[in-house]
Amino acid sequence: MKASDDSPSARLTSLRAAIGPGLLMAGAAIGVSHLVQSTRAGAEYGLSLLGLVVLACVLKYPFIEAGPRYAAATGESLIRGYKRLGDWALGTYALITLATMLIIQASVTVVTAGLAGLVFGIDATLTQLSFGVLVACIAVLALGRFAALDLVMKIIIGALAVSSTAAVVLALGAEPDWSALNPVAGMDQIWTAVGFAFVLALLGWMPIPLDVAAWHSLWTLERAEQTGVKPSVQHALFDCRFGYLGATATAVVFLLLGALVMYGSGESFSTQAAAFSGQLVDMYVVSLGEWSRSIIAIAALTAMFSTTLAVTDAYPRVIRELIEISGAASEDDRGLDLHRGRYVTALLLVTIGALIIILYFGHRFTALIDFATTVSFLAAPVLAWLNIRVITSAHVPPEHRPGPSLMRLSWAGFWFLVVFCLIWIGWRLF
Repeated sequence: MKASDDSPSARLTSLRAAIGPGLLMAGAAIGVSHLVQSTRAGAEYGLSLLGLVVLACVLKYPFIEAGPRYAAATGESLIRGYKRLGDWALGTYALITLATMLIIQASVTVVTAGLAGLVFGIDATLTQLSFGVLVACIAVLALGRFAALDLVMKIIIGALAVSSTAAVVLALGAEPDWSALNPVAGMDQIWTAVGFAFVLALLGWMPIPLDVAAWHSLWTLERAEQTGVKPSVQHALFDCRFGYLGATATAVVFLLLGALVMYGSGESFSTQAAAFSGQLVDMYVVSLGEWSRSIIAIAALTAMFSTTLAVTDAYPRVIRELIEISGAASEDDRGLDLHRGRYVTALLLVTIGALIIILYFGHRFTALIDFATTVSFLAAPVLAWLNIRVITSAHVPPEHRPGPSLMRLSWAGFWFLVVFCLIWIGWRLF
């Protein structure tokens, strides 16, 4: 792997080589948090939660960028950075990951499966559809490896950007109920037990769980290995910001769609994945016209497949890294074949575990999603604090550590997460 020099052509080559992990991160983000949670937020509360969604995205950013920043600055994953803090830090991250990964994998898969069945007209059970979705993901990851993942994700994100933007333009031109754009129209409903629980679930994955920082660091290293070009910190951060800004903008787009098309309709979302998918597309079609069905369906399915593909790749990478860092694999057992074998084994185990959860709990997919997002939200302050510790540690060169402004934003984000978690705990207890 070569480091880039200072010539303009070399800098451009390095920047092009760095682009990719940020889009994978965006693909992982633009899924349940956007299609399900953002749309529900707009449909049930209008634009009342728009400011909170944007604020959450801004305050979570420093913790997400810690992944690519650390990887580019040190040449190692953020998970290895946790190990440098101590076994307690690595163990904490491992515990959070192992406790949530199967539920998160199942959550994103059932929504994708429901949409796939709707779009392609497949008459099958939710478990069968989920199996098909996961087989498609495995085919991309096992056969094409990272290069195929990178290419497929770029195509998906491009299609999603076009289709979701077109959907907003259509919604604005279809004479919607403009009262939905009143930012205080749904405020009264927020200050209820149900409303507050939804806000916490919304923030849990908005725009994405903080786990993705570690995923992003692994993708950054894999991209460097694929291209043979070591990214500079500047280029790695550009890639991250590009993807993160896209994920934030898309969250706003789906919230607007929910508000413009569904707010005040009196409809409530089904707890069944297939029914929810059909209901989601049908409600848009009723407002925009039958001719818009394909656009809405493509936007929804590409959003969810991108998430499922990225998550299906991320967890096996994390498991493999945890095994190799923790010492469970000896130095003699770290050859390329075994390295690849651990990834494939973990891929199969996570897939089987997710299918078991879908088989028994997939019929209550909104409850599954709310549980997973709430757990992610409660774990967020812990991961945020770990990321602050790692990125400001002595192992990171001083010139690559966050500056004063970003550190102030980091601490503001940390206390934002802590306060909301304390509110949730108090609410649940009293």
